[in-house]
Amino acid sequence: MDSQHWRAVITAAQAGDRRALDELVEGWLPLVYNIVGRALNGHADVDDVVQETMLRAVGNLGSLRDPDSFRSWLVAIAMRQIRDRARRRTPDRLEEAAASDFAELTVLRLQLEGQRREVAEAVRWLDDEDRHLLSLWWLEVAGELTRRELAAAVGITRQHAAVRVQRMKERLETSRGIVRALDGACPDLREVTGRWNGRPDSVWRKRLARHLRGCGYCGGTRESVVPAERLLVGIALVPLPVGFTLSLALGGKTAAAATSAGWSAKLLGALTKPAVAMTAGATIVAGGAYVVTQPPDAPPPRPAVTPTATAGSAPPRTSAPPAPTPKSSPTATKKADPYGTVVDAVDRAPDPNARPAALPRRPESGITSTGGPKSVMQHRGDSVTLTGRGYVLVRWQISPGSRPGALVMPSWTGLKGRLFHVASGGWRRMDDPLAGAPNGYATGMGGPGIGYAVLPPGTQQMWQNEYFYLDGSVTLTQNERGCDYGLTVFPSNRDAVVEDIDTGPDRGALRYGLVRDTGTDSAPVPQYVTRATPADPATVPQRSRV
Repeated sequence: MDSQHWRAVITAAQAGDRRALDELVEGWLPLVYNIVGRALNGHADVDDVVQETMLRAVGNLGSLRDPDSFRSWLVAIAMRQIRDRARRRTPDRLEEAAASDFAELTVLRLQLEGQRREVAEAVRWLDDEDRHLLSLWWLEVAGELTRRELAAAVGITRQHAAVRVQRMKERLETSRGIVRALDGACPDLREVTGRWNGRPDSVWRKRLARHLRGCGYCGGTRESVVPAERLLVGIALVPLPVGFTLSLALGGKTAAAATSAGWSAKLLGALTKPAVAMTAGATIVAGGAYVVTQPPDAPPPRPAVTPTATAGSAPPRTSAPPAPTPKSSPTATKKADPYGTVVDAVDRAPDPNARPAALPRRPESGITSTGGPKSVMQHRGDSVTLTGRGYVLVRWQISPGSRPGALVMPSWTGLKGRLFHVASGGWRRMDDPLAGAPNGYATGMGGPGIGYAVLPPGTQQMWQNEYFYLDGSVTLTQNERGCDYGLTVFPSNRDAVVEDIDTGPDRGALRYGLVRDTGTDSAPVPQYVTRATPADPATVPQRSRV
């Protein structure tokens, strides 16, 4: 969201616009939660500190003179609450168990791997002061804060902030080395840690650091160590956790008092109810989206009716009436049509028990990806370039629970060669009804309790897994702007595609997959694809022009 928009929202909220106040709290709550959560490493006090921060910000909004300084003002309030909490801690609370380790939340909720996971786990080894600073520097690197805002939040000059950040980074790198070493097999290290209780602290950080400096096994780097700054760029804000609540009453402001002060019902609801609730059988995946699975003893889900693109689960379209369901197959094409004119369209969901057609065989020599074997794209502008001849899996994770609304589709740019949409799988379409779904969800596209992800008119409904065949090279870009979503891109092969789409309801899936490949150049071409390389990939026209 640009600064001009937020300036208008803040000004309206100061003038008493309740809807603007709702948007302000909803928009900035995740940032405050991430600052406090990382600073306190998921301690049980996180909820209280976040709550007090938001209450103080809303209560003192009228004193803010410059709307452009709102973010630094809000961050400074959060840091004051963090410091006040540290001063209030009594010795008997020092050993209090954390409600949830923020490092663990970061790893699990964002599905971090490799050195990004290592950085998140290294946070456990930092002292409170360093962790407080890291919570701000982390967001500075991610583009959520500026250095000026970081310095203002800590209450020091930018020059002093640079020195503090550099010292903290050095201790973070030491902690990364400890995490790496503990995952290794050094026999001397096992002897050193024989009396360690398993709880990271500064004393053991220094002891283990001394071991690392003198140990050829632990000190030898077996892979290129990427600087923390480059790793943090790819780590998104952690979504609000399951069961996270903000209670007005606990903050010293009752709901009645808040209402009399002008707080709207929607805002009160946001601050007094869990942001997310989860039932048995729901699993969090990348970006805070949900995939519903069945407990081991649960029977396979059987929808009462055959879901379609316009069944009761479909999200409402506010900008245009529902596009009519075509009578012909979405892969149908005129014989005279050359490659590139066949595009996806709104299609009817097949019967869940309808087995897919045979997937035609196309030559495979393998696909290389700039994102490696698994590229996770969570933010607008994230991209991956694919090269070679073979199959590619694009897995969708849509999170209207984080931010519903219009979904800006990803785009394929710089195409050289040919690209086809060959199959859909993943055991379900994203608009399929979900048995035992998390609170507020009715389908993978959302529900009346949280809002829907709304597709652009004419866009084909995505399945969990979408498969493509590439013969050449192309760049796929994540264009998130409205509804929150993520993509995971895997180079694949025909055998994996067939195994996925052939898994049906008799084996616990919602439905069999769908083959779209005709085996010829008349196979569908993905939407939003172009051979050009526009400055903004989100501007690629809906109908393919290749």
